[in-house]
Amino acid sequence: MKGSQLDYLIIIAYLIVIAAIGILSGGKQRTLKDYFHGSKPVAWWAVCFSMVAAETSTLTFISIPGLAYITNLNFLQVTFGYLIGRIIVAFIFLPAYSRGELRTAYTYLGERFGQRTRSFASIVFLFTRIAADGVRLFATAIPLKLMIGISYPEAIVIMALVALLYTYTGGVRGIIWVDVVQMFIYLGGVLFAGLYLLSVLPGGWETAAAKASAAGKLSIFNSGFENGLSGFFSQPYTLIGGILGGAFLSMASHGTDQLIVQRLLATGSLKDGQKAIIGSGILVIIQFAVFLMMGILLYSYYGTLEIKPDTVFPKFIIEELPPGIFGIIIAGLFAAALSTLAGSISSLSSSTMMDLYLPFSKKSRSEKEKLMMSRIFSIIAAFLLTGSALFFINTSQAVVELALSIASFTYGGLLGTFLLGIFVKKAGEKEALIGFSTGIIVMIFVISFKIVAWTWFTFAGVVATIAAGQLLLLFRRK
Repeated sequence: MKGSQLDYLIIIAYLIVIAAIGILSGGKQRTLKDYFHGSKPVAWWAVCFSMVAAETSTLTFISIPGLAYITNLNFLQVTFGYLIGRIIVAFIFLPAYSRGELRTAYTYLGERFGQRTRSFASIVFLFTRIAADGVRLFATAIPLKLMIGISYPEAIVIMALVALLYTYTGGVRGIIWVDVVQMFIYLGGVLFAGLYLLSVLPGGWETAAAKASAAGKLSIFNSGFENGLSGFFSQPYTLIGGILGGAFLSMASHGTDQLIVQRLLATGSLKDGQKAIIGSGILVIIQFAVFLMMGILLYSYYGTLEIKPDTVFPKFIIEELPPGIFGIIIAGLFAAALSTLAGSISSLSSSTMMDLYLPFSKKSRSEKEKLMMSRIFSIIAAFLLTGSALFFINTSQAVVELALSIASFTYGGLLGTFLLGIFVKKAGEKEALIGFSTGIIVMIFVISFKIVAWTWFTFAGVVATIAAGQLLLLFRRK
C-alpha cells in the first residue's frame, strides 16, 4: 500500500468537499424540472466544463497515456473529429430539438416518430449506459486497489455512495458544478505528475523530446494507406478513419445520449447550448493532448517495458511520486470516475422518469410525488451501476475495449434514427424502429467478427440504420 497519512488526508478531504459542493450548489428542488434541468439556467461555460468531465472516465486517465506510450500522438486525429461532430450537433441537432419542449434526448423521437420509438430508444440507452458505465466504474477500482490497498467492491461502493449523495440532493445543477471542480482536479493531477517526471528526468524536456522524436512518438498524422484498403479500415488511428470516426462518435454521444444532452438542456437557451458544446470540443483536444504527452514523457523515462500499456502510468504513480502529489493523483482518479458516475445516475433517472414512467403512468402525480419518484430512480440507478461494476470484476477482456464495444453496439443505430428524423421527412415509425433494430443487429455482427477498427463502428451503424429505413420507405411507396 503506497499512500501516506498526508495522501489519505487529501483523499478524504477531497471526497468531503466534493459532496458538500454538490449539495450546496444544487439548491432546493421543488419540481421535476428543478431536479433534472436546474431551477435556473446554468452558465454555458460551466456546462462546457461539465461535459468534458462527464465524458472523461478513469479509462481516459489511465489508458490514453498508455496508448501514447506504446504508439504515438495519432489519437489526436480522433479528437479533431470530436470537434467536427460537436459543431454538427450544435447547428443541426440542437435547433431541431429546440422547436419542441425537450425534456430528454428522446423526447424528439417521440414527437417525430411516436411514443414507441421514444420508449425503445430510452430502453436501449438505459441498458447500454448501465453496462458501459459499470465497466468504467470497475476500471476505476483497478488502480485504486493497487495504490491504496482497498478491495474492488470497497472502491466501487465508496464511489457510488459519494456520487449518489450529491446527485440525490443537488440534482443536475449540483452535478454540473461538481464536474467543473473535478475537471481541474484530474487535469491538475496529470499536470503535477508530468512536471514531477520532468524534474527527475535528466535533461528535462530536451531529453524527453529527443527520445520521443527518435522513436517516432511525436507523429500526429497517419494516412493509413500503407497496407492497402484492408489495412486502412483495420487501423483505428488514420486521418480519415480518426476524423470520420471521431465525428460520428461525438455526434452520437453528444447529440443522442441523455448523459450529455441533459447538461445542454440546463443552459436554458439554444445559443448557450451551442457555445457549451463547441467549447467542450476545443477543451477535449487540449485535454487529450495533455494525457498523450504524459504517455510520451513516460516513454522517455522508462523506455520500453514488457508490461501492459494501461499499467505504465499506475506504475509511475505507485513507485515514483512523493507523498502529497500521490494523494492529488488519487483524488484525480476519483474525480474522473465520479463525474461520469454522477452523470450516469442522473441521466438514467431522468430518462426512466420522463420517457417511460410518466408517459405510461395512468395516475396524475403532483410535483412533490414526481420529485420523490425521480430520487428513488436515482437510488435504483446507483445500485444497478454498482451491481454492473461488480459483475465485471472477473472479466478477462481489456476494460477499454469492453466499454467501447458496449457503447458501439447501440450508438450507430441511435444516431441513425435521429438523422432519419431530421433529414428524411417522409420516414415514419416503422422506418425508425426497423432501421434502429437493423443498426443494432449489424453492429453485433461487425463488432463480433471485428470487421473494421473501432473508429468505424458508429459510422457503420449509422449507414445500416439509414439504409434500412430508406429501403423500407421505398418498398412502402411502391
